Amino acid sequence: MSPLELVTSLGNSATQATRPVSDQQPVTSVPMQTKPSLPSRIAVIGNHLPRQCGIATFTTDLCEALSAEYGTARLLAVPVNDTESGYDYPARVRWTLAQEDLQSYQNAADFLNFNNIDMVCLQHEYGIFGGPAGSHILHLLQRLKMPVVTTLHTVLREPNPDQKMVMEEIAALSDRIIVMSQLSSQFLQEI
Repeated sequence: MSPLELVTSLGNSATQATRPVSDQQPVTSVPMQTKPSLPSRIAVIGNHLPRQCGIATFTTDLCEALSAEYGTARLLAVPVNDTESGYDYPARVRWTLAQEDLQSYQNAADFLNFNNIDMVCLQHEYGIFGGPAGSHILHLLQRLKMPVVTTLHTVLREPNPDQKMVMEEIAALSDRIIVMSQLSSQFLQEI
């Protein structure tokens, strides 16, 4: 079972353990209770306050909720800067992406891998990430060594070829996809 499936599992699973058999001892089955483990370190990629946009507000609220539930030590944020000077981010921001700098996406992937992040939560919206249709984020995702859960904030009914390619690749690189409405789910299945 992958770490991501463990996060979404409900209840406990029972497993059987047996001790070695010797000439004089019978085999004994002992039920063991195991609890699903949560990722110990989660990174959220997307805009973050004080940048002023809806995704920044959503990502900040998501980080607040995760911190309240699991503690601040388990969470870090990786926002996208749309200005060279960046923003005055809170302490949970440990790395930033320069929107149009492809190398910063590759460096961010290296940072996340090096710091043993267990799961990445990507907040995707067209216009946040650099490159044609936001394709720079693909360079980051392709280098990651941990599961990725992607929230698609917008699913276009008729994406252009670049948007379609980026969406298909994000879906292929993600372990789970979250959409914001039933209609978005329908569009995604039709595309």
